[in-house]
Parts: sequence; structure tokens; C-alpha cells
Amino acid sequence: MVDPTSDLCEDVTEETAPRCAACGTPIVHEPTHKVVTRVDEGMVTTIHFCDADCHAAWDQ
Repeated sequence: MVDPTSDLCEDVTEETAPRCAACGTPIVHEPTHKVVTRVDEGMVTTIHFCDADCHAAWDQ
């Protein structure tokens, strides 16, 4: 997967972009993109959200 948080963002397509954990939308050039990083039992995971509303809906 291409890093959607990079400054370039030019290589991110709908096929390579992460999907929002709440609504499933591909996150392509989304200015309000949120990422939650967690460490659980020694494994790092990242959870992507297209905006604060999706993050709030998922986090409840």
C-alpha cells in the first residue's frame, strides 16, 4: 500500500488507498484524514478514518 499520509499523495489511487474503518470509503487525497495507531500484544496496527465524524462514530 502507498502511504496516504505522505506529502506527495500523487501515487494513491482508490485501489491502493486505505479504507475508512467506519464507512469503507477509500481515502484518497482526503484533507481531514485521521489515523489511529495502536499497539496490541506487540503488534502495531493503524486504523484509518476519512474524517472526525467517522472516527467518532467508530469509537463509540
